[in-house]
Amino acid sequence: MSSSRDRRLRALEDQLQGLLEAEKTEIPQDPVRFFREILGFQPFSYQIELAELFTKNQFLAARWNRQSGKSHIVAALLLHYALTHPGSYIGVVGPSWRQTKLVIRRVNSFLRLIPSGLFEKPQRTIVRLRNGSVIEAFPNNPETIRGPTLHVVYADEFNFTANDEDLYDAIMFTLATTAGKFVCSSTPWTTDHLFYKICTHPDYADFARSHITWKDSVEPKGPLKQEWLEKIRRQLAGDPWRWTREMEAEWAEDETVWLSQALIASCIDHDLEPYEFEDEPRGELFLGVDLGKHQDYSVVSTVAREGPLLRLVHVHRFPLKTSYGSVIGYVKTLCDRWRHVLKVFVDQSGVGDYIVEDMKAAGVPNVEGVNFTLPVKEKIATNLKQRMVDGVLKIYYIPVRKPSDVDLTAELHVERFELQKTGGIVFSHPEGTHDDVFWSIALAVAAGRAEEPPKLVGAY
Repeated sequence: MSSSRDRRLRALEDQLQGLLEAEKTEIPQDPVRFFREILGFQPFSYQIELAELFTKNQFLAARWNRQSGKSHIVAALLLHYALTHPGSYIGVVGPSWRQTKLVIRRVNSFLRLIPSGLFEKPQRTIVRLRNGSVIEAFPNNPETIRGPTLHVVYADEFNFTANDEDLYDAIMFTLATTAGKFVCSSTPWTTDHLFYKICTHPDYADFARSHITWKDSVEPKGPLKQEWLEKIRRQLAGDPWRWTREMEAEWAEDETVWLSQALIASCIDHDLEPYEFEDEPRGELFLGVDLGKHQDYSVVSTVAREGPLLRLVHVHRFPLKTSYGSVIGYVKTLCDRWRHVLKVFVDQSGVGDYIVEDMKAAGVPNVEGVNFTLPVKEKIATNLKQRMVDGVLKIYYIPVRKPSDVDLTAELHVERFELQKTGGIVFSHPEGTHDDVFWSIALAVAAGRAEEPPKLVGAY
């Protein structure tokens, strides 16, 4: 009993100490001083310029390359605004609920650096300050964002948001009553999007614009590590369009790409959360397995069938040189845990029938081998594309934080095609890239077709 009372007393003492420290802490009006003196980091020159643009402008668009520190500086700016504008309400939106909550997580990480008397207990989706200000993550839903009276709205990775026009209209509606600020940022993706217009068209001249490339953000001028930059340069040597988008922060697309950026973006479901290995989902599930070993990755993808829709709910890419036995074990365990796997399509090209036989012997249910002849690949890839065009396939969006992460939008965008004189299609991918994720997803979608799956074993 006494120990419990002691803990309560210590908590009260800590709370009182935090309040005393808060009273003595003066929050600088200058955000750069706030970064240096309160948060303890020295912003890079282009981050200082962004802070100045944020302070002086009502509308701001940041088009920055990957690993440039965009999320870090924006989270710090939002916290500074909330601290220096008592009673302000800041909304954060993104292409997915997961993405939006990451921004709140970054703000929460800064709370450890300021007196505890300035804020309430941190939560995953909302930050409450004792001066009455709130920073809250909102679902990507125009109706939800239209309701509250907001003073600042930040749209993260805006170019990947599917319902861009409707969301923007809702944001402008809620900011009209407060003359508030709108900030959007993203790595370039598709030109068929409002973010592209905001960054390039004269109709949006009210927006202050910030454009940062790898040349601006590589160390020592920025946080981009030289080692990481060189690794990405090697990986994308055969895909200059992706390098242009992600590292030059410019829009570019190869006309021979099989799935366009606009098509992929239209299939993103911002409410869709991927399944983790430990989950126990319900519903009809279908797996696609693309096998690789030394040069290529092995990938397992899963779609869930819900009425007429197919939802991509799981993608797992194994490290290079992972044994086939480990892949089989993963698939078997996945099927045992999830218990509703109705079909498993496996690429058996180059490995023979024994992989499928080993899967059957291990107890993998309803497994079927697929030989990737040219006609079969064309049929599977065409089926995937048609499902996306028809709006049947929905995919999730997860931001890439490190090179080992699976960049789902980029992996779907990697496949190229060439028409032959015979009328057939030959598929390929740029040198230095991999298309294992693409074909794994295509196999899963083929397995989960609403009608009876076609006979995919062997040549057509």
